[in-house]
Amino acid sequence: MKKNTLTLSSVTKQAAHTKLKVLLAENNQAKATVLMNVLSNDHYDIFHIAHSGMPLLKDVEQLDPDIIIIDIESPDRDMLENLNQISQFAPKPIVVFSEHQNPSTTINQLVKSGVSAYVIGEVSHQRVRSIIDVAIARFAVFQDLKQELAATKQKLSSQKNIEKAKLWLMENKQLSETQAYHFIRKTAMDNSQKMDDVARNILSVASIL
Repeated sequence: MKKNTLTLSSVTKQAAHTKLKVLLAENNQAKATVLMNVLSNDHYDIFHIAHSGMPLLKDVEQLDPDIIIIDIESPDRDMLENLNQISQFAPKPIVVFSEHQNPSTTINQLVKSGVSAYVIGEVSHQRVRSIIDVAIARFAVFQDLKQELAATKQKLSSQKNIEKAKLWLMENKQLSETQAYHFIRKTAMDNSQKMDDVARNILSVASIL
């Protein structure tokens, strides 16, 4: 499944120029009609499906919505698995409306599955749009933080590999720390590679010697 995530800047641009695609999973046609009427304006394109089970994953892949709204009494294992898969392969802002209070363990599972907003009980029509807007904004901020964290982890991992490769060169090729660093850097430049790639190649060779 293709990843297609929203960032805070892309949400702002998208909201200004295009309609947001809303995938509404609701098996009660009357409730679905009410929600669709509430969201029926120039800001949303609504696509209704009458389930939230395993086919949901396929619907998300085909439609590539900007936000997913699920109205359920209680999330089951299939839905939680769906949300986990969506969060992993195609993160989207997700709003879950539930008529009844669920156990804290279920709520924790929903949050871990990428749900941006979990709303219990009846919701006034006036609040629905604001809930969606907040969920999209919260999701965008989370995605930005997630990307920053991933970049930081990658940088730390790269630095660790370079340090290990330098140490191996110093111990096995009798190079000084400066010479070892310049060797890795020059090799990377000569081969149009990243220093991390060169360092990992050196460590790979070192592991088989």
